[in-house]
Amino acid sequence: MDDEKLSDEETKEVIQTKVNEFLKYINLTLPESMELEYEGFYRRGFFVSKKRYAVIENGKIIAKGLELVRRDWAPIVKTTQQNVLMAILRDGNVDEAVEIIKNVLKKIKSGDLPMDEFVIHTQITKKLNAYKNIGPHVLVARKLEEQKRLKAIKGTIIQYVIAKGKGLISDKAVAYEDAENYEYDPDYYINNQLLPAISRLMWPFGYTKEDLIELGENEKQHTLDSFFN
Repeated sequence: MDDEKLSDEETKEVIQTKVNEFLKYINLTLPESMELEYEGFYRRGFFVSKKRYAVIENGKIIAKGLELVRRDWAPIVKTTQQNVLMAILRDGNVDEAVEIIKNVLKKIKSGDLPMDEFVIHTQITKKLNAYKNIGPHVLVARKLEEQKRLKAIKGTIIQYVIAKGKGLISDKAVAYEDAENYEYDPDYYINNQLLPAISRLMWPFGYTKEDLIELGENEKQHTLDSFFN
């Protein structure tokens, strides 16, 4: 049996047995109020921090704390992060992840993507006049209230996009329902949304934010070996 290659199911059973033995041993040493539990078996995982990670199980990404499970990030960003994680965790192919990023950068810069790829959802957490720092969602909510189109209370979800224009980011925020009259701001979505979400996934493979922007013909070849060694 030792000379035979185990199937995925057999490997999982062996690991499960060893995990159960380990849990039994550890739990005997812990106070009665504490107990370790088995959560799952994952072949690959990506951990940004203890509460921010992604693992893959049965071909599906399970994420905690990352942008793809948060509503205050645009759909184009969440989809890209999901696809990059699939390339890394399912396929073990960093070059595939690089191609995904390159293609998305081109599409955003083209200005031709539909506006619903860029809508951001942010919750109002207190009365509007209680905000000291006026974020984009607060400014949009105030405008909608002034126009008597909305009564923003705690818990209200504001949908908005960042449009092309001059001024601060908040000044360029537009209610999503009015977005058809505007163009999204490619620079904002690349620098403030896309790059922060994917750079933390790519830096272990040697890619900085600058590298991601300047992806070109001479990029370095990266594999999972560079991550695990």
